[in-house]
Amino acid sequence: MSDPESLRCSSVRNRGGVQRVEGKLRASVERGDYYEAHQMYRTLFFRYMSQAKHAEARELMYRGALLFFSHNQQNSAADLSMLVLEVLEKSDAKVEDEILEHLAKLFSLMDQNSPERAAFVSRALKWSTGGSSKLGHPKLHQLLALTLWKEQNYSESRYHFLHSSDGEGCAQMLVEYSASRGFRNEVDLFVAQAVLQFLCLKNKSSASVVFSTYTEKHPSIQKGPPFVQPLLNFIWFLLLAVDGGKLTVFTVLCEQYQPSLKRDPMYNEFLDRIGQLFFGVPPKQSPSYGGLLGEL
Repeated sequence: MSDPESLRCSSVRNRGGVQRVEGKLRASVERGDYYEAHQMYRTLFFRYMSQAKHAEARELMYRGALLFFSHNQQNSAADLSMLVLEVLEKSDAKVEDEILEHLAKLFSLMDQNSPERAAFVSRALKWSTGGSSKLGHPKLHQLLALTLWKEQNYSESRYHFLHSSDGEGCAQMLVEYSASRGFRNEVDLFVAQAVLQFLCLKNKSSASVVFSTYTEKHPSIQKGPPFVQPLLNFIWFLLLAVDGGKLTVFTVLCEQYQPSLKRDPMYNEFLDRIGQLFFGVPPKQSPSYGGLLGEL
């Protein structure tokens, strides 16, 4: 038998063996022998890892976690979900959409209040950026944001949208957030903060998309520009000024709209940072923030 043929036969045998073992595990879970099945999954995990069968270990743990979730065995499912992450951290698996979607699926099935969920998302985001101190892969952030939006956890969803590149999805979530949780006189505040934070993260395109989509879709905002709300006009002019990059325009804009900017004490802090990023304003020496105008 030639070497390629021998390898192919070996692979078929291995796959058949895995399927038989998985069948037994599934039968154990179906019978309600959850502890026994969980321990068997862990045994197989360590066996596969010792043989450097990383892809097989990851797939087996992922399918096992889904099986336990389907039987409402949260602790066992969360443990196997963590083992999925352990494989990724210890192997040279590339960041691919399918893996990110699997991680987001596991996250969506975890108990919303469990400590394991917080630990899982933290490790998943860290792995998705190669273990660096960056904030996580934008695609994973987007998938997490969509799950949290469905759960009506708007503040957490908003955080993840800010670190994605999905300005349109962020805007649609903010429209729902504003309509269901905000006051009518706050419709402009929801989008203003998002635009300023996107700009602070140097994401100019998402800042523009979130503003245009939000102002177009929100039922309480009349078609513009110009808008009835002064703060929306400020944001519109700010986005134009960022494209132009002229410091004098930025300065006059901030002066003219000070009454609107005083509605949230964070706005001047955001604008200090935007001034540094897009208009060449030097960073402050003092740790306290007195607003952009004092610095100029």
